[in-house]
Amino acid sequence: MKKKIIIFLSLLVMFMTGCGNNSMTPTAKVEEFLGRYQSMDSEVLTQLDNVIANDTSMNDTQKKDYKTLMEKQYQNLSYKIKDEEIDGDEAEVLVEIEVYDYANSIVESREYYTEHRDEFDDEKIGNDGADTDNDGKDEEGEIVGGAVDTISSFITYKIKQLMDVTDKAKYEITFHLTKEDGEWVIEDLTDVDRQKIHGLFED
Repeated sequence: MKKKIIIFLSLLVMFMTGCGNNSMTPTAKVEEFLGRYQSMDSEVLTQLDNVIANDTSMNDTQKKDYKTLMEKQYQNLSYKIKDEEIDGDEAEVLVEIEVYDYANSIVESREYYTEHRDEFDDEKIGNDGADTDNDGKDEEGEIVGGAVDTISSFITYKIKQLMDVTDKAKYEITFHLTKEDGEWVIEDLTDVDRQKIHGLFED
């Protein structure tokens, strides 16, 4: 699921950095970018709908609940511009964002699953996963069981825990921009930065 969200944000970055007022400063460009999440821009929601619709690991109820979680994250995202540095046609904007701490909840859900596997005994679904270090998780930290990486009851449990999250996490993101044809354009974010925006980054 995390991998699909990362792909979604990659597409979203391409859309959002290609639009806007060419008179904007680097800081204003970053504020516009983050504001599209806060206002739940129609393009943001359309891309989210497409990603969730194509996710075969969740049933319809789980997809609906997961969309609600992401909308809650977007609406409650807050940020503070900490610095702006411009060097010719390149710029960096340092931002501190605050988001719901979904990552910690997911870690706790995995730990609970590991200790209470007998409670998660329904039909296994998912794709192949590789438990390379025999810790019950694949390289991305997702639960695996033999050749399957999750079970539907665990997804329901994990989403339920996420819905109860009230704690926030703060992260710093440095946005890199370049000036193209007189307009500041945000460069593609790293996977880590995308995870931070979604509250999924695990230290």
